[in-house]
Amino acid sequence: MSEAGRVIAGSARGTRLVAPGEGTRPFGDRVKQTLFAILEPGLPGAAVLDLFAGSGAGGIEALSRGAARAIFVERDERATRIIAENMRKARVAERGIVHRADAISYLNDRAAGDGPFDLVLLDPPYAETALMTAALSRLGAERGTAPILTPDATIVAKHFWRDAQPAAVGLLASVRTRRFGETALTFYRMADRELGDAEASDG
Repeated sequence: MSEAGRVIAGSARGTRLVAPGEGTRPFGDRVKQTLFAILEPGLPGAAVLDLFAGSGAGGIEALSRGAARAIFVERDERATRIIAENMRKARVAERGIVHRADAISYLNDRAAGDGPFDLVLLDPPYAETALMTAALSRLGAERGTAPILTPDATIVAKHFWRDAQPAAVGLLASVRTRRFGETALTFYRMADRELGDAEASDG
């Protein structure tokens, strides 16, 4: 099996995770280290949604660093089994739930019932750019009495660096982008929110 790197910090630090296959692109250690240095102040007690979860490495890292719970959404059956196994290896299984589902259908039909979420990780296949657009559009849409996001939520879009993400999507506004070789991370908050000083450091 392919490796999905290791848990960088927290209760599961050093745990090596398995990837579903050669076609997945797990968070590299450098990307993960920088990402979670930015996110860490808001992680204790957070509710996390890991969409297009793959190996589950992103959500598991968040749980290791103190997130209260995480929902993993992945359409591939083999990948959902691997996420469950990775959670067991990292000793965070009691705080994670895996849904085998299409991510956009999940956002439309189930996310509000599982939310609201403080952090959403988006990592669709690079070639399927329409999935990122659809996910951001749904997250940025007007929300009623059952919101998907908390008012201070952060959304992280992981994408190919040439596929620039929009500055604003509905109620969401891009607050920063970081590039790591071919990978880029674009951070979104509610339009009236910004990353705080601690969160804005590059770690």
